Amino acid sequence: MTGTFTQKRWSLFDLFPGQSSPEMKAAFAELEERVTRFEGTRSRLTPEIDSGVLLEQLKALESITHLIQRISAFAELWFSENTQDQEALAFMASLENRLAEVANRVLFFSLWWKGLEDAHAQRLLAASGAYHYFLEEMRHFRPHTLSEPEEKVINLKDVTGARALQTLYSMITNRYQFELEAAGEKKKVTRGELMVHVRQADPDQRAAAYQELYRVYGDDGPLLSQIYCALARDWHNEHLGLRRFGSPLAVRNLHNDLPDAVVDTLLEVCRENAGLFQRFFRLKARWLNLPRLRRYDIYAPVAVSDKRYTFAQATQLVLGSLEGFDPKVARLAERVMAEDHLDSEVRAGKRSGAFCASTVPGQTPWVLSNFQGRADDVATLAHELGHAIHSMLAAHHPVFTFHASLPLAETASTFAEMLLIDKLLAQEADPGVRRDLLFRQLDDAYATIGRQAFFALFEKEAHQRVQAGAAADEMCQAYLDNLHAQFGEAVEVADEFRWEWVSIPHIYDVPFYVYAYAFGQLLVLSLYRQYQAEGRAFIPRYLELLSAGGSASPNEILTRAGLNMRERAFWQGGFDALTARIVELEKLPLASK
Repeated sequence: MTGTFTQKRWSLFDLFPGQSSPEMKAAFAELEERVTRFEGTRSRLTPEIDSGVLLEQLKALESITHLIQRISAFAELWFSENTQDQEALAFMASLENRLAEVANRVLFFSLWWKGLEDAHAQRLLAASGAYHYFLEEMRHFRPHTLSEPEEKVINLKDVTGARALQTLYSMITNRYQFELEAAGEKKKVTRGELMVHVRQADPDQRAAAYQELYRVYGDDGPLLSQIYCALARDWHNEHLGLRRFGSPLAVRNLHNDLPDAVVDTLLEVCRENAGLFQRFFRLKARWLNLPRLRRYDIYAPVAVSDKRYTFAQATQLVLGSLEGFDPKVARLAERVMAEDHLDSEVRAGKRSGAFCASTVPGQTPWVLSNFQGRADDVATLAHELGHAIHSMLAAHHPVFTFHASLPLAETASTFAEMLLIDKLLAQEADPGVRRDLLFRQLDDAYATIGRQAFFALFEKEAHQRVQAGAAADEMCQAYLDNLHAQFGEAVEVADEFRWEWVSIPHIYDVPFYVYAYAFGQLLVLSLYRQYQAEGRAFIPRYLELLSAGGSASPNEILTRAGLNMRERAFWQGGFDALTARIVELEKLPLASK
């Protein structure tokens, strides 16, 4: 590791110096020139096209996509810095309209390709090289593709429809401020600052934080519910009404290139194992000396520890854990910070949470976090840098396929977190902190598997209820029923949690995204067991899996790694690993608390 890193705002200069810079103007001019030239090649697209000509077309389309990705990334990252910045909002809105027009101008290529008879398509696929999976995946959507005029209307509709509603949701919720009393003083805090308190030792403070969170969201609950219902209706109208998908979930499954049966099995196994997390919550209640947990308490520490980490310590811990696994991986993570591609500050108006934005192959990704010195923040840093490592390892693929599909996108991030936890456990002498880390692993497993799977189950029901004309109160009751199903008698759920669902950005921005977290965590549990059993011999196979990016189907990539996602036992194996950890915790004497 070459240096110490400080907490600061990122720089977008490697994308563009600014929205009005000469470089941005040149990019728009170049985009227009490339699109115009591409439009002029439409007559070359015949069933008898030579494979060499097709490759030229694909390279031209890739150059257009490359420019679009860079410009779009600048707009989205600038907006994420401050969701209340009117200039950033105006630029993003203008860009979305402009790019919708570009999408319509190049639409003819994908429609031609999806319309080809199979014999012609197979001949061209055989000579498509690195573009093979991109072309193959595109043809999966052949049964759901509309005419060119209809597809153009949908592209334009989305600008002022779904995407506008998603932006509105983000603007409304990211301007929220929450009032919290601490040390006898009331102060205004961001959501990220508020959520620090749900993992504090003081039970009243935990309750107060959740109550304030859902008081604020609940005040706007009917409005946020209407936004969600409009998005769900739009999803249904387009994908089921026009494109003839069998279900709302099937749309995401096809985008993920996963058979419906695999996702159904995943969610069913998660539902069946709800009792495992209930067992953990009952264990935690005993450690906290409570008759049973309240929903306020599920992330409570079992040992009182105020241990904090400076940003410099956090980066050293994360990079050190990666270095111990493989120095190449650590150097990739370090690149993100060395190039000022990490925004870790806490600021009003900044997007809450964390994410990694991979733009184009060969360009270091950008990472957003809201670092406040907790162990969770260190883990989040490891998680998001894991995403960055994943995309950098896959940078040799075309822009169309270097991104991992959603089901595999959480692999490197979750694996990096597990490496970090192992390092923390190895160097931590305080038995209370060690115990808290062990419990935290199960907390995080619940948050990533159980919680996310039940979000997906709620989404399935919510889409049905929206089509049946459900009002906000009915949606809230459905969500409470969902919570009672996952917690059973192990956890008491207060009524204000009825508004939790309107506080989850993913179900607004990317419907049914959330099951990817459960998929990824259960996959990583299996991979990590292999790593622990095989040691360094495991590393090349793991890096090969990451290096595949999105260049093949999830099934093919996992099969190469010796995993079978179609088997129920594959998913249950992840829960069996969690069971072993719970048994380990159950053996700890309560007196040692």
